[in-house]
Amino acid sequence: MEQQLQAISRRFRPLLQDGTRPLEFIGRVAAELPALFRNGMRQRDLRYYLDLCGVQALPIVVLICLLMGMVMAVNGQIQFSKLGQEIFVADAVGLIVLKELGPLMVAMVMTGWAGSAFAAEVGTMKLDEQISALETMGIRPESFLVFPKLAAMLISMPILTIFGDAAGILGGMIIGVTSMKIPPVAYWTRTLEALDITTFVLGAAKSIPFALLITFAGCYCGFNAANNSQGVGRGATKAVVCSIFLIVVADVFITVLYSFIGY
Repeated sequence: MEQQLQAISRRFRPLLQDGTRPLEFIGRVAAELPALFRNGMRQRDLRYYLDLCGVQALPIVVLICLLMGMVMAVNGQIQFSKLGQEIFVADAVGLIVLKELGPLMVAMVMTGWAGSAFAAEVGTMKLDEQISALETMGIRPESFLVFPKLAAMLISMPILTIFGDAAGILGGMIIGVTSMKIPPVAYWTRTLEALDITTFVLGAAKSIPFALLITFAGCYCGFNAANNSQGVGRGATKAVVCSIFLIVVADVFITVLYSFIGY
């Protein structure tokens, strides 16, 4: 019996270690916050990641959200046309985009765009022993590599979500005007009547925890990648998978939380 228990403990020990490593990584990053407030971060790195996570990601975010808005409008037309109430497509598209689909689709795009790039970048630096060189110079790699990425994501994600929301509503309007023959003014007026500033703010607020999860997952997978080219590739793939899983779980919790306040 004792031998069986020891065998079981040996099997579960790696799982427990893997479960605590992310918490240790977050703790090491959080421990560097006082130094960050005192010394700041490299502005060149921040500008680079703002360009990567914001400017370069904007076209694909807008295009995907536009297409998703059109898809929702087409499906809404099929259902509401049975009742002769196609105008309610404006309500459905606007509410779903602002409340749920806009921030979620932006997060999914940024998972593949930025999260995988973070993991591949950090993994390559680890493979080339650049992280060891930083530690030799007395520089904490967690703060040096994570904070510029995190700051850029926290700035870019809410802005991208706003553009994604606008693109999704525009996509619904395009279908409403062209396919359902709804006048543009009527569609836009109906959208404004169905929405309010609270819906917009609470939906955009989801981008903040999403940005945290994408950045930490990407950097963590990069730091823990194997020291070979295959390991870097697996680290980038793992970062995308973990980020998507964490985003969906976080979205569930946030949606439940919003339901308690009547949102």
